[in-house]
Amino acid sequence: MQISELPTPALVLDLDRIESNCAAMAERAHALGVSLRPHMKTHKCVEIGELQVQGHFGGITVSTLAEARHFRNSGFEDITLAVPIAPARAAEAISLKVNLLVDSTEAVDAIEASAAGDAVRVYLKVDCGYGRAGVVPDSEGALALARRLSEASVIDFRGLLTHGGQSYDCVDAAGILAVAQTERDVVVGFAQRLRAENIAVDEVSLGSTPTMMHVDHLEGVTEMRPGNYALFDGFQAAIGSCRPEDVAVSVLSTVTGAYDGRVILDVGATALSKDPGPTHVDPDCGFGVITGLDLEELSNLKLVGLSQEHGKAKGAGASALQVGDMVRIRPNHSCLTMACFPEAHVARGTELVGQFRPCRGW
Repeated sequence: MQISELPTPALVLDLDRIESNCAAMAERAHALGVSLRPHMKTHKCVEIGELQVQGHFGGITVSTLAEARHFRNSGFEDITLAVPIAPARAAEAISLKVNLLVDSTEAVDAIEASAAGDAVRVYLKVDCGYGRAGVVPDSEGALALARRLSEASVIDFRGLLTHGGQSYDCVDAAGILAVAQTERDVVVGFAQRLRAENIAVDEVSLGSTPTMMHVDHLEGVTEMRPGNYALFDGFQAAIGSCRPEDVAVSVLSTVTGAYDGRVILDVGATALSKDPGPTHVDPDCGFGVITGLDLEELSNLKLVGLSQEHGKAKGAGASALQVGDMVRIRPNHSCLTMACFPEAHVARGTELVGQFRPCRGW
């Protein structure tokens, strides 16, 4: 069966590109001398997770307890929930035997109240400049929380975890490298501070796809946790994390209306999300890149608008399309796009070879 035989809109994954992307990051982890604990949140598919851990110790990262349960039921055993645990869900998380993340006394209280049996493996989340979550490493509060974790009898304090998410604000490789160096130096420096206070720090974990694609070294780090690299997306290509030809995800769409200088596609926000994309790099980037079935970009055609089930594309290139033609959209954000579909059609070239079904829920 060929891609062109699918009803649209349809989510399509290029398996050749996924395999290449996973192999490249695995090689990079070995070269940098760290363990690879890949993130599953982009795709939430067991089959892709299995590709990501090949040649490594098999540990993974997730963002939801639904992911943790799904991957544990599929044979994955060493799972880190890399989002600070909500106190009300601490008992549930502990029952799944996942490594937990905290940055508050309230979360620690909940873990201690719910722990039973083996000590719960816990990491302390560190803010390396992203400003989303985590303790400020040079604060007294950060030191006090680390000390409490290290002394708690029901907690196995594993170490520190951070995420250089500010790398997504960069416009080129030089900017990403600077963020990667900050991400590394902040968390390694905090680990050194804790060790000087006689607090053991066994693990130092970091990583985003952009920073791990460009970091110069990871001395003092034990593991990295990129995830988007398995698929990449238009945003990653725009900021220099990958080449357009590395992007392994697309949404197949049909032209349902052809007019003077514009076409209407049967793909809207419910299939692509409304992520505006890398507007800090290109203010006119649109809601995704339109390509042919061969994934070659169609020139002079921009996806300028999305309603619920419709996409509007404008430009001189619209004259080359007519009602019934099929195109593919390289999405701005592969994580959100994957979340729009119950299944992904897997292809090698334009030939379909199977389906992956991502897990859903929280």
